[in-house]
Amino acid sequence: MNMSPLNRRRWLRFKGNRRGWHALILLALLVFISLNADWLASDKPLLVSYQGQWYFPAFEDYPETVFGGELPLPANFREHYLLERIKAGNGQLYWPPIPFDYQSINYQLPQPAPSPPSARNWLGTDDQGRDVLARVLYGFRLSVLFALCLTFCSALIGIAAGALQGFYGGWIDLFGQRFVEIWSGLPVLFLLIILASFVQPSFGWLLGIMLLFFWMHVVDIVRIEFLRGRNLEYVRAAQALGMGNLGVMLRHILPNAMVSTLTCLPFLLTGAIGTLTALDFLGFGLPAGSPSLGELVAQGKANLHAPWLGVTAFITLSLLLTLLIFVGEAVRDALDPRN
Repeated sequence: MNMSPLNRRRWLRFKGNRRGWHALILLALLVFISLNADWLASDKPLLVSYQGQWYFPAFEDYPETVFGGELPLPANFREHYLLERIKAGNGQLYWPPIPFDYQSINYQLPQPAPSPPSARNWLGTDDQGRDVLARVLYGFRLSVLFALCLTFCSALIGIAAGALQGFYGGWIDLFGQRFVEIWSGLPVLFLLIILASFVQPSFGWLLGIMLLFFWMHVVDIVRIEFLRGRNLEYVRAAQALGMGNLGVMLRHILPNAMVSTLTCLPFLLTGAIGTLTALDFLGFGLPAGSPSLGELVAQGKANLHAPWLGVTAFITLSLLLTLLIFVGEAVRDALDPRN
């Protein structure tokens, strides 16, 4: 990919920030692992060999009659009867590294749940007997995807609103700023709790509610850049040559405004994850049973005699937020025009 000399210098400056560069690599690795949680942590075997044929239960549902059972029901590979039928057919099961998904319950715990870490449950189980490591993997993925969707949609709305205010000014800017000031003065967390209590929250519903407030973090940055850029000579020259307002905004002002906008996006990601975790901790976030890091924090608070729950939640959240902040600082330094 060809890069301009300016962007090449920015990229080299970002890589020169060892803390930010290593944080980006580690964060990308963790996200990649979490995106593959469906086959790293599953209550179904990855492969099953039976009577010389191969089956893939992790990706396709099979009735137990395929493996010598009697009922045309989905195969439960933890039942002793079905396991015996597979072994009788010279079969073999190949389980994933974590033989549980985020809602699987371990009914063979050596002591009542929550149980401490063991060879079968590496980070122990929660108070419902579910594997903590599996819930951390799925919860990490859910938090990152939710934050990315929220940040992307918020950036689109914020850029559009800030561009209109900054480019046209006048009454548009005046009324836009008064609306942003009033809207940003509302108690966001309390409003999110009230709105989330009206209906059964879901991923899309919660994303829409939080999007009502998160777009304001981008407006001021874009507005300032458009206020400054609309009076530059090359912008006025483009207008004098007959280029329309939309073309001037997209081709000449927006690229410069994106430098400042990209700087704040990692911190917006951090805020989105923190808000989602707080709502889940208070019980107003994702539906009950969802693999949520906030729900794991709540379990750690409710089960002080099981310290592995609180410690796991603290390490996961602190690591994720710290990596995002390090990446954000490196991006900010790389895009700083003073450098």
